[in-house]
Amino acid sequence: MSALVLGGYGAVGTHVVARLREGGGRAYAAGRDPVRADRPFDLTAGAGEAYLRALDGIDVVVNASGAEDPGLAVAATDRGIAFVDISATTPYIAALERLTPAAPLLLGVGLAPGLTGLLATALAKAPGPGPVPGQAPAPGPAPGPAGPTHPTGGPVGGPIDLAVVLGAGEKHGAAATDWSYGLLGRTFPDTHGGPPVRNYSRPRAFDLPHLGRRRLYRADFSDQHTLTRTLGVPVRTYFGTDSRAATAALALLTWLPGARRATPRGLHLPGSDGWLASATHAGTGRTVWARGRSQSRASALLAALAAHAAPALPPGVHQLTDVVTLDDVPHDDVPHEEGGITIGHATP
Repeated sequence: MSALVLGGYGAVGTHVVARLREGGGRAYAAGRDPVRADRPFDLTAGAGEAYLRALDGIDVVVNASGAEDPGLAVAATDRGIAFVDISATTPYIAALERLTPAAPLLLGVGLAPGLTGLLATALAKAPGPGPVPGQAPAPGPAPGPAGPTHPTGGPVGGPIDLAVVLGAGEKHGAAATDWSYGLLGRTFPDTHGGPPVRNYSRPRAFDLPHLGRRRLYRADFSDQHTLTRTLGVPVRTYFGTDSRAATAALALLTWLPGARRATPRGLHLPGSDGWLASATHAGTGRTVWARGRSQSRASALLAALAAHAAPALPPGVHQLTDVVTLDDVPHDDVPHEEGGITIGHATP
C-alpha cells in the first residue's frame, strides 16, 4: 500500500507516517516545507497541479493537515484513490458526506471523532448490562438486572453522552489548537432536539475512570451528529482538559465577544499528556471508556488502521464505525507507552 499523508510532518501526521511505514507500507509526508515533506506542495492552493502530481502512484490519502477543502477529496477519489479524513469539524464533514465519490471516502477517523464513535457503537450494541465483548470490566459492584433494549441490542432510548478529556500539557498541533479555540462563542444544533448549543456551555458532571468527578462542557465534535443518525438515539459530546482551570477558562471565554480571535495561540498549559474518552448511557449510567497518553499518537493509530482498510472498501462515503469495531483497535491492559490504548467498561 502507498499512502500520501497530508500534514505528514505535523503533530498527528508524523505518527501516521511512522505507523504506516512500520506496517510495511510506503508513506509519503506531504506539506509545503520542502525539507520535511517527501512530496512538497502548498495545501492552501487546493487541488491544483502540484497536488495532482503528488497523487501519482498513491492508493490512499490521509488528511491529517487540518485543511478542510472538499476538493482535495474529490480530486483523489475521481482518480480512484481512497481518501481518509481525521477532521472533527461538523460543516466540513457534512459537506464530505454529501459527495458521491468514485472511490472510498472514510470519515470519523481519529480519537474524536473515531474512537469515540467505536465506544458509542459498542455501548449501543452490547447485549444487556454485562461486559462489552472482548473487554474486561472495571472494578466495582456487580451489574444489575437488564432493562429494555434498543433494536441494536443495547439500552433503549438515550441519550448517549460522549466525554472527551485531553491532556492540557501535550503539545498539540496548530490545527488542533486553532480548532479548539475556533469553537469559542459558536453555536451548533442540539442533537437532543433543544435550542442551539453554545460551545463550552451546558455542563454535565461525569465520574470518569482514573480521573474522578469532572465537569465537562458541550462541544461541536462532528461524530455526535453522525452517531445520532446511525444509532437512532441522541448522542451528545462533552469536552474538557485534564486541567480543571483550563476547562473553566474555555467555559468563561466562550461568552466573551471576540475571544475566538483574541485568544493567543501557542500557549502551553499546565497538565499531562493523558487523555480519556468515554461513552455513557445517560439513563443507565453504563460506560465504555478508553484512555492513554498522547492523543496525537492515539489519533494516528486510528488513522493508520483506517488507511489500511480504506482501499478495499467500495466507492462511496463510509464512517469508521462501518468498517471496524472496538475490538479491532490495538490496546493494552495498562497504557505503558505513548500512543497505547487501554479499554474498559463500568456499570453503576
